[in-house]
Amino acid sequence: MAELTTAVTPTVSDPSCSETTTSRRPARTGRAARFRPLARHLLEMVLAMVAGMLVLGPARAALGTALGLAPASPGVGALLMATDMSIGMAVWMAYRGHSTTLIGEMVLAMYAPVLLLLAGHRAGLLDADLLLVGAHLVMVPAMAAALLRRRAEYVRHPDARPAVRHPLVRLVAHRWPTGLALLLTADSWTTPGLLGAYTLLVLPVGYLVIGTLRRQWGAPGNLRLQLVGLAGWSTLALVAALVGGAAAYWLVGLGWLVHAAWDLFHHRTRRVVPRAYAECCAVIDVVLGITIMVALLTA
Repeated sequence: MAELTTAVTPTVSDPSCSETTTSRRPARTGRAARFRPLARHLLEMVLAMVAGMLVLGPARAALGTALGLAPASPGVGALLMATDMSIGMAVWMAYRGHSTTLIGEMVLAMYAPVLLLLAGHRAGLLDADLLLVGAHLVMVPAMAAALLRRRAEYVRHPDARPAVRHPLVRLVAHRWPTGLALLLTADSWTTPGLLGAYTLLVLPVGYLVIGTLRRQWGAPGNLRLQLVGLAGWSTLALVAALVGGAAAYWLVGLGWLVHAAWDLFHHRTRRVVPRAYAECCAVIDVVLGITIMVALLTA
């Protein structure tokens, strides 16, 4: 009996092996959960710096024109662009409750790539276009490096976020996709323009790409719905291209407005795309649809 007990004993340890194997899964989930706030913080700061560029850049240019100042050189323009972005990002970080040390480090991370590329521009290695494009491309990795350097502080930051009390601040914080969309389309109101029929293809393709990246096609009906949308807007684009003239632009404007309803449907049902994307896209669609029609009426 002792020998039988001894022979059976090793099989008892098998469940512990499965427990050890399964216990590793929460660890991977925990690592993903720790990096999710970092990704969110980086996205927020990128959006804030884009907002700073879109708001402060045109305002500064208008002020310079009113004062009769000459256009800035490419090097100075790159520094001014970094300043606009830094102000937008710093304001958002201050609102989110970050310390002045973190804000200062992030501002330095935004200026460092510009200064580095500016040295190459001064040496004749980079032209003006490459200077501006390179500054935009290198700035985000530099910000990510600064964020990872203080990742422990960024990860626990949401618990320390102060409550938002002012109604206007709460509205801006909750409806930031709408605000971003209005910033991106601000020029459309002052200089309304016409868009070609091919732009209608961007509308369904964007949903298909995002849905694929988010692995949304496992949900019943999601892929079928998007393929119906692709067929619909592709048909409208084809008809507009065949018709030509002013009628084509009216169809394009109508297509953008109809897609705003498509966005609102996905925003309410939380299907395929993030709600923030659907909200931002709906506002952009409405603005572009209306301004296309305004351009037709005022032509």
